[in-house]
Amino acid sequence: MKVKIIVAAHKKYWMPQDSCYLPVHVGKQGKEPIGYQGDDEGENISEKNPWYCELTGMYWMWKNVQADYYGLVHYRRYFTVVPPIKRLGKQPSELVLTERQVKRLVKKYDVILPKKRNYVVETIGSHYAHTHYKEHLEITKNIIKELCPAYEEAFEWVMSQRKGHMFNMFIMKKELFYEYCEWLFPILENLEQQVDITEYDAFQARYVGRVSEILLNVWIHQKEIAYHEIPVISMEKIKWGKKLVSFFKAKYLNEKYNGSF
Repeated sequence: MKVKIIVAAHKKYWMPQDSCYLPVHVGKQGKEPIGYQGDDEGENISEKNPWYCELTGMYWMWKNVQADYYGLVHYRRYFTVVPPIKRLGKQPSELVLTERQVKRLVKKYDVILPKKRNYVVETIGSHYAHTHYKEHLEITKNIIKELCPAYEEAFEWVMSQRKGHMFNMFIMKKELFYEYCEWLFPILENLEQQVDITEYDAFQARYVGRVSEILLNVWIHQKEIAYHEIPVISMEKIKWGKKLVSFFKAKYLNEKYNGSF
């Protein structure tokens, strides 16, 4: 059984040593090497990284890597199966899902996803509209209606939910991964062609990657795919105060997000 999980990165950082992990320099085209596999080799969309984020790495993996199971994590975010009580006193690098743990999981489950994020006072749709631009979702809905109308109801359902799987993180069986990519990327290509980003800053320009986080939920719901959830850990301290303030400013004062936390 071959499992390959890319670690999307744009700079040098700590990386797990298990062979199932492959650090990938996303958006490498035109950039200086940082010692990781570039997403600009073979068939690729590396030049679209400012809009597609980690998805340029995912596309590269789809077109250029052979495995039985595929996954995507981030240099600052990983899966873990360590219970919270057992994380006390440990460094985040000690908690990262190991290859042995991965292989145990995929023997039982075809798809592994992050535990759902709960927006509590927002739906997925309203949160996106407040923090980014709601026309992205309106355009995406119209694209789905045209390209794959069977998914329109699932899209509406996901928009109405207060919880969802975020970060574009997953581990999934080859057949499902290929099916997902074949469904996802045509939608994103159409979206890219219909959104004018000339007035966006670099943060808001990453809209394609953000919409895809929502679309993973749509695909999972429509296909009725059985999945298993596990926690996500951050390699760095999350600025919860700043995050909550920005969250409420977006909801009540219509101030768009202008950076990560």
